[in-house]
Amino acid sequence: MWNPGCRQPRPEGSVSGGRSGTGGRRAMVVTDHHREELGLVLRDALARQVRWIRVMGNPRRPAPHVAALTALGVCAADIARVHRPIGLNIGSRTPAEIAVATLAGLLADRNGRPGGFAF
Repeated sequence: MWNPGCRQPRPEGSVSGGRSGTGGRRAMVVTDHHREELGLVLRDALARQVRWIRVMGNPRRPAPHVAALTALGVCAADIARVHRPIGLNIGSRTPAEIAVATLAGLLADRNGRPGGFAF
């Protein structure tokens, strides 16, 4: 969830759209993790209290968003709200499997569930 201790005012020239004040119900998935504006987009999403933020990418490689957000002055607690990889770990390889894992992870989070086989 959003960390009010780290909240940064929305900067001039924000690149992401939408209204603020949604109570943290928004979700965001970034599928192009090498774009130049990745840090700006994620910074704006964090400032807008987006609840579920995921960035596609191989977890065995360095996450480019961490350096980008750090360079923009985003605090470590907010950077930790951006998760990678996206979705549940079901061994997804194909685009369709990644989509299923992503939606399942979003539903699990929205419903307050761990997303595994435990009930």
